[in-house]
Amino acid sequence: MNHKHKKGWIFLILCPPLILLAVTWIVMSLWNCLLPEILGVKSISYWQAMGILILSKILFGGFHFGKGMRDFKERKMRERMQHLSPEEREKFKEVWRSKCENGFFNRHNRNNE
Repeated sequence: MNHKHKKGWIFLILCPPLILLAVTWIVMSLWNCLLPEILGVKSISYWQAMGILILSKILFGGFHFGKGMRDFKERKMRERMQHLSPEEREKFKEVWRSKCENGFFNRHNRNNE
């Protein structure tokens, strides 16, 4: 087996947990340095900081380290657009332009008139 590949797998397996541990430590340090003086809250432990981090992930859906699905969707859309004829492409652009030209709020106001 090639040793380069072995090192790559070890790196992929070890990096995410190490990043989580480092980010947890940063959250704990920032909390303990800033918030007790600013808001008068108690200092937190390492595990409480990890809990806050996980809770924020659940509530706000953060931690997007990669583009993931967005890249996949853009690539798929680009492939679809490449298979369209120039006339179909122009028609597609016109339809989207007409849907987007008035903006979200103006569209709703026009329907109420």
